[in-house]
Amino acid sequence: MTLASATVRSGKHDPPAGPQDKRSRPVDRKGAGTWFLVLPALIPILILSVGPLLYGIALAFTDAQSGRTRSTQWVGGLNFQDLLHDTLFWDSFRIGLVWAFGVTVPQFALALGLALLLNQNLRMRWLARALAIIPWAMPEVVVGIMWRLVYNPDAGVLNETIRDLGLGDGRDWLTGLATALPAVIVVGVWAGMPQTTVALLAGLQNTPHELHEAAALDGAGAWRRFRTVTWPVLRPVALAITALNFIWNFNSFALVYVLTNGGPGGRTRLPMLFAYEEAFHYGQFGYAAAMGCVMVAVISVILAVHLAGRLRGGEDR
Repeated sequence: MTLASATVRSGKHDPPAGPQDKRSRPVDRKGAGTWFLVLPALIPILILSVGPLLYGIALAFTDAQSGRTRSTQWVGGLNFQDLLHDTLFWDSFRIGLVWAFGVTVPQFALALGLALLLNQNLRMRWLARALAIIPWAMPEVVVGIMWRLVYNPDAGVLNETIRDLGLGDGRDWLTGLATALPAVIVVGVWAGMPQTTVALLAGLQNTPHELHEAAALDGAGAWRRFRTVTWPVLRPVALAITALNFIWNFNSFALVYVLTNGGPGGRTRLPMLFAYEEAFHYGQFGYAAAMGCVMVAVISVILAVHLAGRLRGGEDR
């Protein structure tokens, strides 16, 4: 008996492959539905972020200048060659790094202390948390104007306090060559500390209380409990918010622009301010775009190193 005849006698016939498969296979519409939901958020990003970024990169390879009658020519890497020998730009780049580190490090340290305090079971804790985020809710322009009043050499709160305490006659903090950058860094720390505090506070609240209680029963002190229980939970949040703060601080513009406008003598001229002056004061759009490309490249390298460290740390764990 052949296999075919056995199949016929048993009454087991395989159904036709083509039409039956088409009827039984459901149409997958999840992909189309997902793209339909993502488009309202994706289109503004492409138009307002990705598009200008690509246009700026293309502009960096031209001699674009202000003026309706000026023609734009392709110059290749000439702007980047000039940038390599531009000592003013590299001075501003150095100042930007000093500013970014000078703001990010104390910002994190103070925010960590404040987050640990606000995580305690204190009376009126809700009010303290609300007051702690007020600087975050204020626009940078308003923060800059407010601190200009604080630093005012004649009637500022800081100089008045120094005079009342008999510590001297005060000084002009924002125009002094030695005090301008430290004074601006203080403002940057004050303005950016709330967002770091909120992120760290959220991480602290994810720490299981049972682990603290077990460590306390074992005789561990406050520092040991923080090092062995709190910090391992808080470390991913701390690394992420520190990297973001460094990028935000390096790209700062409005706060320093309102406070000093890059002065005195370029002591607070951050890279963004330098690029702004080249573009809108001197009309060198192509050259300013090349500066922007260099800053984007630096930030990309920092992000790559940060992500590589995060991935390596995850593999080690």
